Amino acid sequence: MSAALRLGGVGFALIAVCYGLARFAFGLFLPQIDADLSLGPTLAGVISGGSFFGYCIAIVGSAVLTERIGARAVATGAALVAAVGMAGIAFAPNPAWLAAAVLLAGSSTGLVSPPLAAAVAIAVRPDRQGATNTAINAGTSAGVALSGPVALAIAGEWRLAFAAFAAVAVVLAVVVAMTVPRAPGVAATRGMPPLSAAIMRLVLASFLMGAASTALWSFGGQLAAMRLGWGGAGTGLLWTVIGAAGIAGAFAGTLVSRFGVDPVHRVFLAAMALGILAAGSAFATPATTLVGGALFGASYVMLTGVYLVWGVEALPDRPATGLMIGFLTIAIGQTAGATIFGMLMDVSGPDLAVLAFAAVGLAAGVVSYRPAPGAARGAVGA
Repeated sequence: MSAALRLGGVGFALIAVCYGLARFAFGLFLPQIDADLSLGPTLAGVISGGSFFGYCIAIVGSAVLTERIGARAVATGAALVAAVGMAGIAFAPNPAWLAAAVLLAGSSTGLVSPPLAAAVAIAVRPDRQGATNTAINAGTSAGVALSGPVALAIAGEWRLAFAAFAAVAVVLAVVVAMTVPRAPGVAATRGMPPLSAAIMRLVLASFLMGAASTALWSFGGQLAAMRLGWGGAGTGLLWTVIGAAGIAGAFAGTLVSRFGVDPVHRVFLAAMALGILAAGSAFATPATTLVGGALFGASYVMLTGVYLVWGVEALPDRPATGLMIGFLTIAIGQTAGATIFGMLMDVSGPDLAVLAFAAVGLAAGVVSYRPAPGAARGAVGA
């Protein structure tokens, strides 16, 4: 098996566990968790934002550690942190415990992406790196799609689900330790890169997209319950649709290589905004909710792939750091967005919140991509 296929497969599975299960499955099970622990919209938004906050801290540390000690140790650590965090969610007796566990589980996603980007940079030939990176990134969708049938099969038993997810993460940690190349680090890290115009545009666009995405990632289950009266079975189906559609994000590198960053970026921002409206507006029906979920899932993973390529091209000699900047600002946007959306729901109801966050997603399209001087597009687009 080629290095690209082997690393791509393991990386895809690791992203599926860390992103799809440890981070985004919380939104799927939120209605049941809320019923058991009496959270309320504002506290639910704060806890969900805590997951994104943990990501923000972890991804900076991950980029530093990857450059210092190498990819294998950091990637293995990500799987173990996901396992401990999800086990904590499974046994949470109160909201405070739950908040700490959600933060820890969410931090695994920050740990996982930089070492995988660094491993791809050394193990995969340049003309396949973009396709491999965006295929790995699409693992988010597999995890989300898996969590949906689990929710359907166990009828909303969220504690059992997170315990099973934690066990899967432990097994995967062993596989990662045996498969991911070490990608040797350097004696000292080089600190944060200068804030060039290319990086600042990436920061603004990814922040706005991340904030908008919390409308469904954090509150999709609650919106479906409020609008349609859906319980665990309905929201499980919605999550399955979101995850399955997100597999399309594996082709982000190919689309960017063919059409360029700006057209792909703007088309899928519009698709994400439409998906948020279709699934969360006052006019939502079962059909529009599922179609909106599909649009949202495909566009979200596609957009994270766009920002991945954008970041790596902005810093081609430091792929882990380039990826970190884009993904960090997505998470900062999600940290703010989850909290603000919850507050808006409390104060003004869901209609205004959904409309406002769809508009925020569209606003990210105002930002144009400009390649960094000397960036080699062929090295990351395939």
